[in-house]
Amino acid sequence: MNIAPMTPDDLAEVLAVEEGIQRFPWMAGHFRDSLAAGHGCWLVREAGRVAAFAVTMPVVDEVHLLDIGVAPELQRTGRGRAMLDFLCAEARQAGMTRMLLEVRPSNAVAIAFYRRHDFTEIGRRRGYYPADEGREDAIVMARTL
Repeated sequence: MNIAPMTPDDLAEVLAVEEGIQRFPWMAGHFRDSLAAGHGCWLVREAGRVAAFAVTMPVVDEVHLLDIGVAPELQRTGRGRAMLDFLCAEARQAGMTRMLLEVRPSNAVAIAFYRRHDFTEIGRRRGYYPADEGREDAIVMARTL
């Protein structure tokens, strides 16, 4: 799998994947801001289209996984694992010691994925996510690198 840096030219395709997998997707501005800030913005192209992407933000000696996604028809094929492995290796190489992320309690598939990859719950953020009826908490998970 060839993982390459995301560019502004990729945003329309990345947004299409994001909108296909998230009930409350990131907006173009979120991705543009991350690119402008120099965050780790990565993607995988297969057959000329975006198959997977991820955005990370370094914070001192930790890295925060802000967003990760795999095109719906390619999920459960190892691409998410490969992307996560890449992100962890990149973070270790940059001297990071831990990866953090937030996940919706209602997203059992994602929680199971992260647990299989050595993430553990370390806290909650109340009312973190928009939801159909108000707000939803976030489970904060971490993994030592």
